[in-house]
Amino acid sequence: MIHLPVAVPDLAGTLDLARTLARSLASTPEVDVAGITVSAEDAQHVRHWVFCDRIMPDRRRCARHANHVGACLSVDDP
Repeated sequence: MIHLPVAVPDLAGTLDLARTLARSLASTPEVDVAGITVSAEDAQHVRHWVFCDRIMPDRRRCARHANHVGACLSVDDP
């Protein structure tokens, strides 16, 4: 577990930054991109998922943002 404090003014900005960092680290096998969450420093017990956590039929996780509207997508879907 790595905790990386950042200074971002709101949750939307924090989620955007987390997605950007996840994309840059996705090729690192030690990083579980689907398991990334964000929280406020003073409320670390309240976590917000960055990506959808649903398991797809191919046993991969959905590649879309958490709480997305519409069907889930596999990483390889267009």
